[in-house]
Amino acid sequence: MRPSSLQPSLSVDIGPLSLRNPVMTASGTFGYGEEYAPFVDLNRLGALIVKGLSLEPRAGNPPPRLAETPSGLLNAVGLQNIGVKAFVKEKLPFLKEYSTAIIANIFGETVDEYGKVAEILGMADGLSALEVNISCPNVKKGGIAFGSSPEMAAEVTKRVREATDLPVIMKLSPNVTDISHIAESVESAGADAVSLINTLAGMAVDVEHRKPVLYNVTGGLSGPAIKPVALRMVWQVVNRVNIPVIGLGGIMCPNDALEFLIVGARAVEVGTASFLNPHATMNILEGIETYLREHSISDIGDLIGTLERP
Repeated sequence: MRPSSLQPSLSVDIGPLSLRNPVMTASGTFGYGEEYAPFVDLNRLGALIVKGLSLEPRAGNPPPRLAETPSGLLNAVGLQNIGVKAFVKEKLPFLKEYSTAIIANIFGETVDEYGKVAEILGMADGLSALEVNISCPNVKKGGIAFGSSPEMAAEVTKRVREATDLPVIMKLSPNVTDISHIAESVESAGADAVSLINTLAGMAVDVEHRKPVLYNVTGGLSGPAIKPVALRMVWQVVNRVNIPVIGLGGIMCPNDALEFLIVGARAVEVGTASFLNPHATMNILEGIETYLREHSISDIGDLIGTLERP
């Protein structure tokens, strides 16, 4: 088969959100965007998702809060951020200069906090959507993560949906028995899309000192080690919900991204790879373009969801 010389169409729709291509940045790995501006043409990204925003600023956890593991990275940063009001005032003006879709990732410790953050961002100019992290502890429920219960996940989704007209993407935790059930619950509550997976819970031990490597003891595992788990969960959710699915988890190269698209994800988020290579998002985007040309696929939509059963 001769490669096509035509430029393939890379545009994708995530519910009401239209992106120029399916390559997005994963929250918590790309700062507020400006940190990567010297290395990446932000206008070439499909979407830029900033690090998680809370109602009030958070200092995060004490160090050490990052640790390498075989084929992965543990982090217990603790959702450090400047707070939603400072983001709107200090960071959003810079991002508004770009044509790329800007998505704010939000979290809270109560349902009401989620709603308040969503309301503030809903009134701000320059945002294309919200991504809602429900891996956070619900302090009123004894620290149980919102994303571990279909009922709590739906409650947060409904509150955010009521607070804003922006598209709502619910970011799901893999630390559950059945992630598809959670996805169905947020779909029923009004989510426009879901993104998955967030990090897997893990830990590491310093055997010489017999102490946890991380100050927080446990952290979130990301990187290549989690990709097979993420891919399986994305495939399961794609086959259970009718809203778009965004895939992430261990995407390091173009082939990784292509796997997620083939199983049905409409877009992908690149996270840990950007720590190793600031140009990772661009390399992955270029690799997807090359694949489409080599396989004479004129529209990326003709690739998405084309997994063949044995």
